[in-house]
Formats: sequence, C-alpha cells, structure tokens
Amino acid sequence: MWSQLEPTPPHIAYLTISSFLIIYALFSQFIKNNLHLSEPPLAVLFGILLGPYVLNVISPHEWGLDDRMRQEISRVIVGIQCFAVGIELPKLYFTRHWKSVLFFLGPIMTFSWAVTSLFAFLIFRIDIPTALIIGACLSPTDPLLAASVLSKSRFSERVPRRLKHLLSAESACNDGVSFPLLYIGLMALKFPGRATAVRHWFLITVLWQCTVGLLIGLIIGRGANKVLRFADSHKYISQPSFVVFYLLLAVLGVGVGSILGSDDFLVAFGAGVGFAHDSWFSKKTKSLPFHTIIEMILNSSMFVFFGTIIPWHSFVPRDVTPTCGTWQLLLFFIAVLLLRRIPIVYALQRIIPDVRTAREALFCGHFGPMGVGALFLAIEARAQLETGTSRPLPNPGNPVPPYSEKVRAIHLVWPVICFVVLGSTMVHGVSVLAVCLIGHYRRPKGERAPLIAAEVDALDAMEHEGGGGESEPDISGTGDDSDD
Repeated sequence: MWSQLEPTPPHIAYLTISSFLIIYALFSQFIKNNLHLSEPPLAVLFGILLGPYVLNVISPHEWGLDDRMRQEISRVIVGIQCFAVGIELPKLYFTRHWKSVLFFLGPIMTFSWAVTSLFAFLIFRIDIPTALIIGACLSPTDPLLAASVLSKSRFSERVPRRLKHLLSAESACNDGVSFPLLYIGLMALKFPGRATAVRHWFLITVLWQCTVGLLIGLIIGRGANKVLRFADSHKYISQPSFVVFYLLLAVLGVGVGSILGSDDFLVAFGAGVGFAHDSWFSKKTKSLPFHTIIEMILNSSMFVFFGTIIPWHSFVPRDVTPTCGTWQLLLFFIAVLLLRRIPIVYALQRIIPDVRTAREALFCGHFGPMGVGALFLAIEARAQLETGTSRPLPNPGNPVPPYSEKVRAIHLVWPVICFVVLGSTMVHGVSVLAVCLIGHYRRPKGERAPLIAAEVDALDAMEHEGGGGESEPDISGTGDDSDD
C-alpha cells in the first residue's frame, strides 16, 4: 500500500514549482519594487538548485522530456508572449513608430548577428557557417526577459514609455525576423556553394515564413476580432471567457504557423497586432490583469525548467568541441554583452526617432536580453542539421570520430547558447537593481530616498515629455481617441 503512495519525480516537481510560484507571488511587489529583481534569475537559480546537478529533485531527462519536448514548450511560450506584446502595444503603434522599429530590426539586428558571429569564429575557432548560426541564435532579444524588466514596477515607471514600447515591439518581432539570419548559416553548412540554396532561402524563409507568416497572423487577428465582436454584441460570450479566448488565439497562431511551415512567432505576433488593431478588446478587458497572470505562470515555469536542463557537463572541452571551455564561454559572453548592441545603438542614436539621448541609447543597447527564443533557435538549428527538418532527434547522441563540421556544430551550438542565456538572465535580471543603486549613490545625501534604490522620479538624461509615445496609453485604446 505504501509503495502505491510513493511520490514520483513529476509529483515532486508539482509541489516544488508551485511552492516557488506561491512564495514569489506573495512577495512579488516587494521583490520588484524594493529589491528591484525580476523573477527569471530567481526562477533559474531555483531550477539549478532542484536540478540534476544539485539536489536532483527535478530531472527532465529521466521523465522523457527530450529536445523535441523542449522545442515545443519553448515554441508555445515564446509564441504566447509575442502575441501578448501585439495586444499590449498602443493603438496603431507601427504607423507612428515604424522607423524606430525598422532600425532595430534592420541595421541593429544585422550588426548584432555579424559581431556575435565574429566573436564565435575567433574565440571558439570554428568554421564560418557555425559561427553564423550561433550569431543568429543570439541576435534577437527575448520577449520573456524583456517583459520581466519592462513590466509594471516602480522602475518601469521611471523609463520613458516610448522606450518601453520600442523594446517590447522589437523583442516580439525579432524572434521571427531572426529566421532568415539563422538559415544563412544553415544553408552555408548544408549546401556549400549551391545557388539553389540562395533561391530557397529567399523564397521559403524570407517571403513565405516571414512575410506571408506576418500577413497570415494579421488576417487571423482581424478575423478573430470580428468574430469576438459578434459574439459579444449578441451576448453569446461571458466576460471570463475573454481570458480563454486570448490564450487560445495565441496558441492558434502558433499552430497555424507550424502547420503551414511559416514563422510561428511572426504569425502569433501578427495575430496579436491584428486582433487589437482597433483597441476594442483592450477596452473590454481593461480590468482583467490576465496578461500578468499568464506571464508570471508561463515565464517563471519556463525559467525554472531552463535551470534544470543547463548542460553543465558541456561547459568543459570535449573531443568534439575542444575549444568550448569555461574561459572561452565566459570571454564570449562578456564580448557579446558589451559589443553586440551598445555600439551600434549608440552610433545610430541621432537618426532613430524614439532614441533621443546618449543615455537612452545606452539603455536600449544594454536591455537586449537573450533568452528562451535563443534556446528555440538553437534546437531548430540542430534539427535542421540532424534531420533536415524542424524536428530534432530526441537526443544528440555520442558522435564518432572523425568529426565533420556539421557534427561539431550540432554539439557546440546548444552549450554556447545555454551559457549565454544563463548569463543574460542573471545580468539583465539584476541590471535594474544596479541602475537604481548607481542613481541612488550619485545623488547628494540630502536628495536620496529614505530606502536604498527607492527613487520614483524619472531616470536622468532621458526625455520624459513631449509626445512620441508618452501621450499614448499603456495598452491599446485605454486613452482618448484624441491621442490617436
């Protein structure tokens, strides 16, 4: 009888993860507004503690959660977050701020890809296609980590609204836009010197997956908006069902993108933008904080899960990856953190409409975290190299020498991306505290807040008045139509 009551590892995971979320929920305001910490680094540390390398309470490998499951989990969570950003952006945002978003998705993202690839090539001493793959995985910013920094808190209120909207819009778009960059490296590794690869890349990746994927998402969103309006006008739907509709529509966008072979994230983002284009949904659900609820449950759970799957054993040199050691990974991460975005944003600051001062350029350049989207792209890259499709093998297996460049790429990309995501989660998770502490001690003693880092006034050297986003509502349609 007692043997039947013995808890299984998943049962222990239910207990431990829910306990973490409950404790964090009880003290979330204190943690965000007084300690200036976001939940991702805490969740990752909790996952590491419970993972197979410390307490071994949660061991996803033993449960059968292989790389295919990781891929689908990350796909759905990033897709929902991209959809959520599309909902939360101000009404007609892209008609007003398309130039700024285009700068971040164009020259800034391309520079990030090129610089990251260069550092990967030099530090890990790998071939150019593999370096391009690593650069593409780390070129986009992560909507989950960006949301944790830019979500409602004492610090976020000190940041100009136009910058928060710009970074949110960028993070939702560039996970999908990174696919063409990723496939440049993949095509170069799989089809060296073939002109057909270029045609395939342009027609399939750029036109079909990205361009048509975004249009499909916009059509889905517009259609869902009309259907929901009809149901609401005829009293067919209850208010709580709006929450379910929101979540299911996000998953629908991911599903449609996957089935059509299009870009899941751009389909989901386009669905969110199309769904909220007229601000009606935001007005109807203004009092329902379901976005925050979904964000906390999904994002925190994802980062706990990431903490349990970090491949610590791959952070040391192996036969197949002899140049992937701790010092190389640390050097690579520092170089990426300092030079991936900050120089190019600073250089283009004068021509980006929504970035008006050098301090704002430094802020936007630094807050470009790398997270779950990078993990998804790394698994996608491995799948393409292993099977030629988007479905990876359950586990990479043990390679047999001599090692080809493709085999080396399969075994190098994942540990490099995981190390950088781990570092980015920690650094960007505590950056808010660092900014607040620096600002606190730079003030004369008589002007400091009673508690350390408890200031509520606007950040220095940033413009906080004069349109360009400040007059826009926090979410679509929550302000007067005159603002539009």
